[in-house]
Amino acid sequence: MKFSRQTTLRAQASVAGVGVHSGLPVTLTLGPAPVDAGFIFVRTGLDGSDREVQATAEQVIATDFATVLGDHDGPLVSTAEHVLAALRGMGVDNATIEIDGPEVPIMDGSAAAFIAAIDQAGIVTQPAQRRFIQVLKPISVKIGDSFGEIRPHASGFRVEVEIDFTNPVIGQQAYAFDLNPEGFRREVGRARTFGLMGDVARLWSAGYALGASFDNTVVFDDERLLNTEGLRYADECARHKVLDVIGDLSLAGLPLLGAYRSVRGGHKLNHAVLTALLADRTAWRVIEGEAARRTTRPVGEVGRGIVGGRIAAAFGPDVS
Repeated sequence: MKFSRQTTLRAQASVAGVGVHSGLPVTLTLGPAPVDAGFIFVRTGLDGSDREVQATAEQVIATDFATVLGDHDGPLVSTAEHVLAALRGMGVDNATIEIDGPEVPIMDGSAAAFIAAIDQAGIVTQPAQRRFIQVLKPISVKIGDSFGEIRPHASGFRVEVEIDFTNPVIGQQAYAFDLNPEGFRREVGRARTFGLMGDVARLWSAGYALGASFDNTVVFDDERLLNTEGLRYADECARHKVLDVIGDLSLAGLPLLGAYRSVRGGHKLNHAVLTALLADRTAWRVIEGEAARRTTRPVGEVGRGIVGGRIAAAFGPDVS
């Protein structure tokens, strides 16, 4: 992890696709932003003027099937987590995210298209110290059989995810990852969202997953993987959960120095832990680049994955 200067994008770059839940076509454009701006969504295509929403925990208005950002007038941007994960994972501090529809395009179900857009735009250093939120004490949240905890960590930002489903195809998976741009690109950024074929009718009737397909979702039935091209990683489901965590916790507004552990979690749990952390002013402090460098030591591993049982997953609230 680099601790010195803030970064933004050199130029604009766009991607176009459909929303996984809305099924609507949408174009998203990443672009530069000033020092200390963070990530700002600019929603276009509305009646009247464009509307901006800061990508922070305070602007989250729903977490049932995806992370949804909005303001006092209602939702503005849904399924924000993958593009936010790409920005944070690739080491971008400040960016505008212009979008002309209600949902970030799902693309292939991973962050790969957003990583490619960041590469196309280029990353430039800005004349200001990078700032971090350093976790000072453990904060934990339990929701049903889900458990999440963020704790102090001496080496940047670490994510530890465990998934465990009752579906007979699922087994158990775990993956741990120490965040750095090249590791993110190689080990996490290509992991796709996933779901169970049996959930499709229920989701459609609820108005969700209208844009889901084998092109953007890893799909399982009760016995096997249905995508003919196979998996990108043996533990792709757990890795995608790590991708979601990085996106959801980017809503802290600054990079985190800490370790996050999630057991049977999802967007709702990630948001609950982050808001609990931010609400306790004794649990964190903001430090700048040189101070952050002095509090850390070199990272020894990029990530590790464990798969117990066969690969599987589910596509629903707090799952994918």
